[in-house]
Amino acid sequence: MEYYGTGRRKSSTARVWLRQGSGQITVNHRTFDDYFPNEVLKMIIKQPLSLTETVEHFDILVNVDGGGPTGQAGAIRHGISRALETYNAELRKKLKKAGLLTRDPRMKERKKYGQKGARARFQFSKR
Repeated sequence: MEYYGTGRRKSSTARVWLRQGSGQITVNHRTFDDYFPNEVLKMIIKQPLSLTETVEHFDILVNVDGGGPTGQAGAIRHGISRALETYNAELRKKLKKAGLLTRDPRMKERKKYGQKGARARFQFSKR
């Protein structure tokens, strides 16, 4: 049996598949430790699994695209949470309480015309 979830954060999108297995995680055809050397990001990604005590139950296959490492980690976490919800609807309460099913709405603010950036202005000079 296979369970699917899409996760998004900032400009990153993660497509996550959960399969019955031993807890192996593959990200973009690379090992989990190879793709994410940062321990904090690994902890973020494994959060929904440890919360629902399903760490050793699933092999996770992830395709993630766009953004940087932190945005991708957040997107993967969101995708895993959604996939776990399709696996077992009773887990929804736990995941929702921990805030793992909520999509982080924070995005990069657009650059405005007549300005250097989103908020930064060109240097002002009286003459």
